[in-house]
Amino acid sequence: MGHNVFIIAGQFENKKINPDKETLVPEMSFFSPESYWGQKKAFHFPEINTGDLIEHIHFYGEIISKKIVAWAKERKLDILISENASALPAHLELGLGIKKAVVALGLPTITHDHDFAWERGERYVSPHKAINEFVEEHFPLRLPNVIHAAINLHGKDTIKEKYNRQSIVMPNVMDFSESFGKKNEINQHLYRDLCLAPDSVLLFQVTRIVRRKGIEVAINLIDKLQDQRVKLIISGSAADDEGSLYYNELIEQIHQLKLGRQVQFASYIISNKGHKDTDTSKQYSLSDAYANAVATTYFSTYEGFGNAFVESILAKTPIFVNNYKPVYWPDIGSKGFKTVMLEDNNLTDNAVKEMHEIIFNPALNKEVGEYNFDSFLYGYHLCLEGYCYCCYS
Repeated sequence: MGHNVFIIAGQFENKKINPDKETLVPEMSFFSPESYWGQKKAFHFPEINTGDLIEHIHFYGEIISKKIVAWAKERKLDILISENASALPAHLELGLGIKKAVVALGLPTITHDHDFAWERGERYVSPHKAINEFVEEHFPLRLPNVIHAAINLHGKDTIKEKYNRQSIVMPNVMDFSESFGKKNEINQHLYRDLCLAPDSVLLFQVTRIVRRKGIEVAINLIDKLQDQRVKLIISGSAADDEGSLYYNELIEQIHQLKLGRQVQFASYIISNKGHKDTDTSKQYSLSDAYANAVATTYFSTYEGFGNAFVESILAKTPIFVNNYKPVYWPDIGSKGFKTVMLEDNNLTDNAVKEMHEIIFNPALNKEVGEYNFDSFLYGYHLCLEGYCYCCYS
């Protein structure tokens, strides 16, 4: 839109930093020693001295704040955007540092709020009263010069109910002008590199391996389809699952259902970091995965929005989805897409029959993919017009 955009972050993955546009501040990384120590002591160690912990948070919050302020002044910025760092308390020092910088600079600030502490169950409930009070005070960031952009209607409504603050909805989006999920000379060999027969029918679970993704339902679907050609390819890694408890449950489920030849964990060869082909290793991208998918499974119980849904639509790949509360139906499902939707992950005989038809009827499969792509593109433009109207009327 003609703006001059500068980025400050704690980490830049798989790319060379452009020093004119990008600034690295290691303390801002979620994986920094400062953040790691603060998170562990704040939420997992009840015996810690809270005085030392609070001092640690404020000390590094001040360091981060000063670096942000210096960066903003040097570049003569007109506005700040905090990308989720001011909503979820996943980096306490960073959240505080941003707040201090916003106060010091006095600039108009947008916080793009993806998720909130109360949406993560007990994850951000501390054994320390002082930390719970700190989280309540600083997350999400609430200042007179701050405007909120939530990623779903539920977030917008909750911000209004809890804090009486207005916000707009800016959902997760992808660029529909870019090629995605298309067959090409590179990804046509994915079957071979997964050691699968050419007549295999691939369903893809393109998510991390965490319990709320409902991967066990996708495995049950493979069992109910009763066709040895159908394979479930799971792109996520066991490393996604802290303690590997859920991952081990999935392994046990596969063993009990005797699906070892039909379910494959493929993070060793499929990565969200893109395609790579060297003499020593081969790696396919998520786009390559979608290009080979007959359909995708997305039986999540909760999502902030639904990246895998958007990716499936962009790839023109039919999707089987659970009506994850409270986001899916109000924000996505009610917009007229053709999906097979479960309620409370109840895999009914009728749902399995519908999925079977989409999987094995090529004409219907193509029709569903094309229809959803056109619906999303048209609906997305309507949304943009709606936002502009709301902003400028």
